[in-house]
Amino acid sequence: MKPFKCLAILFLLVYTTCSSLAQSKPDTLKVLFVGNSYIYVSNIPHLVSLISDSTQTKLLTAKSTSGGVRLSDHWRGEQGLRTKELIKNGDYDVVVLQEQSMGTIEQPDSFRIYSKKFSDYIKEHGGKPYFYATWAREKVPQFQKTITEAYNRAASENGAGIVSVGEAWALAKKYRPEIKLYQTDGSHQSPLGAFLAACLFVAVLSDEIPKKLPNGYGVLDANGESVRITRLDPLDITFCLKVVDELSR
Repeated sequence: MKPFKCLAILFLLVYTTCSSLAQSKPDTLKVLFVGNSYIYVSNIPHLVSLISDSTQTKLLTAKSTSGGVRLSDHWRGEQGLRTKELIKNGDYDVVVLQEQSMGTIEQPDSFRIYSKKFSDYIKEHGGKPYFYATWAREKVPQFQKTITEAYNRAASENGAGIVSVGEAWALAKKYRPEIKLYQTDGSHQSPLGAFLAACLFVAVLSDEIPKKLPNGYGVLDANGESVRITRLDPLDITFCLKVVDELSR
């Protein structure tokens, strides 16, 4: 075989191998969650990252949270929050904004003001804002329409994305009225409620709905020991993915 032909074949093999590796390597997005216990209860950012392993886009998640805080508290750095510093220095592709659970009902003007402040600030530092449209509390489901409208308006006015978790919960409850998405306080997310939220985040941010997911998730602690985050009935997982698929159409 002539030397030139050998080199051509070798080049083709190397190019094909590199192309295959590039195609098989998943994209990554750095995501910062900004909010309160509607984020950190049941480890929603961790779940989002772990579920994204079943897609072509790995979501690398972090959070800036404190119990009961509003977006205005994050902006002013209350309770030791360093949210603006994290956005400025963290090189995040996506920053998820979540208002206090009753904020869009009780303080809509404040929500609107700080939605714009944060959206502009996120874009200034190279990220895209997304709004985490939360659910109504269990005893006042009629508030869901107001909450959803407030988040939709904020997303539209600020050129932001939106993850309509409250609407996903409403759809799930339409099909299964007895489904346990809340903790006993009627406010915070149960493990199943958190899982449904995390599935929707993955679908929206990665533009892909996993076809199949494991029924257990865990992380390693500082000592390298496995710590279980959640374990779910496979039928609940199938149900959640169907809800996300229907909501995404």
